[in-house]
Parts: sequence; C-alpha cells; structure tokens
Amino acid sequence: MAAVAATTATKGNGGGGGGGRAGAGEGSGARRKKGPGPVATAYLVIYNVVMTAGWLVIAVGLVRAYLAKGSYHSLYYSIEKPLKFFQTGALLEILHCAIGIVPSSVVLTSFQVMSRVFLIWAVTHSVKEVQSEDSVLLFVIAWTITEIIRYSFYTFSLLNHLPYLIKWARYTLFIVLYPMGVSGELLTIYAALPFVRQAGLYSISLPNKYNFSFDYYAFLILIMISYIPLFPQLYFHMIHQRRKVLSHAEEHKKFEFL
Repeated sequence: MAAVAATTATKGNGGGGGGGRAGAGEGSGARRKKGPGPVATAYLVIYNVVMTAGWLVIAVGLVRAYLAKGSYHSLYYSIEKPLKFFQTGALLEILHCAIGIVPSSVVLTSFQVMSRVFLIWAVTHSVKEVQSEDSVLLFVIAWTITEIIRYSFYTFSLLNHLPYLIKWARYTLFIVLYPMGVSGELLTIYAALPFVRQAGLYSISLPNKYNFSFDYYAFLILIMISYIPLFPQLYFHMIHQRRKVLSHAEEHKKFEFL
C-alpha cells in the first residue's frame, strides 16, 4: 500500500522501457527489452491517451467543484465516479504485463494497482463516513497530478517524442506528491478504523462452518504498519533513480549541441 501514492517501482505502460509509477527502474538498460509491435504500440498509445484524458477530467472536476463551492471540503463527491472508473481501469496494466506487451513485473504491477483499487473500493467506497475527510482529497490530488504526468510520459515515449519537461516533471514532482499521497492514504485508513470496528465490516467471526476468522480492522492496521519499512526504501530509491535519469538526460542534451 505504500506504493500507491505518487507511485513506486517497476510498473509501466510500455513507455520509456516499461518504467515505474515514480520512475524506479525506468531507465535500466539491463531490463530493457524489444518494444511492442505496431498493433500493441497503437493500442498502448490509445490506452494511455484515454487514461491521460480521464485523469484530466478528474482534475477539471476538482477545480470546477472548488470554484462552485468556494471550499475544498468534500470535493471527493464531485469526482467520485470518474475516479473509480479510471483508477479501476488501471487493472488493464496487469494484463499488459501478463501478455508481454509491457516489460514490467506482473507481481509488482499487480501489487501497485491493486493497492490503489483496494483503497478506493475497500476503504473509501465501503466506509462512507471517510469520504468527507480532507485526507481523501489529499491523496486524490496527489494521484491525479501523478497520473496525468505518468500517462503523458508513456504516450510521448511510445511516440518517440518525449518532451524534457514531462520527463523532468515525472522524475521531480514525486518528491512532494509521494509523501502527500502516502499521508492522505494513511490518514484515510486511520479515519476508517473506528467505523470498521463498529460495523464489523468485512470481518468473519468464529464459530462458522469454515472454521476461519478474519478481522478487517486488524488487517487495516497491518497495512498501515507496512508503510513504515516500505515508504523510506521506495522514496530514496526514486531519488536515486531521478539523479541517474536526469543526469543522463542533461548529458544527452549537451551532446546534441556539440
């Protein structure tokens, strides 16, 4: 779950060597494979353009709702449907990896996509009381900016025409967006805990015919604890990746002017 904010390691859509949500592993020459064929490339371009447009719709919806209300509180309701649709649409990225048109790990991609889908459906959707929390807006804004940049990055990479500004934004803005998103996620899960406990949401108690019990409240606490080891490791890995990619880009630009 710590990977779901401004995003993490080796997840891709076919752009830039199949890189990660925040760029981790994206410039790795050792992992770079032959690109997808023309049909797969055309499909991936369409997919990434649609996803870019979808997250732009979410961004515009947030701005319009803020201007109409004059307040940032409870803006989630204004973009709830497109947010659920386009975030769930990221499940196709698992399929992209599984069938080999994107050279990224199926396991890591599944973890990263499912963690966001989990937060949207199993926490925010399922616990209605947290939907008005400001923490939800925190991670929604972080996700929205990140995804507009990410899908734009993949689109231009597939077209072999990647503007430096988009590459710079992809490898720089996560410095703020990742902690912002993680904070919003943690605060949202924390806000959901008392309601989950009171309602016994998704919990299974003994005795039952399956002789199995599950405490969703405890499960959410374990998810929050998992952020502790994962966040610093992933964040500093992305910092390292940023230095490598941008320094390489600067060297390439200098070479072009020689």
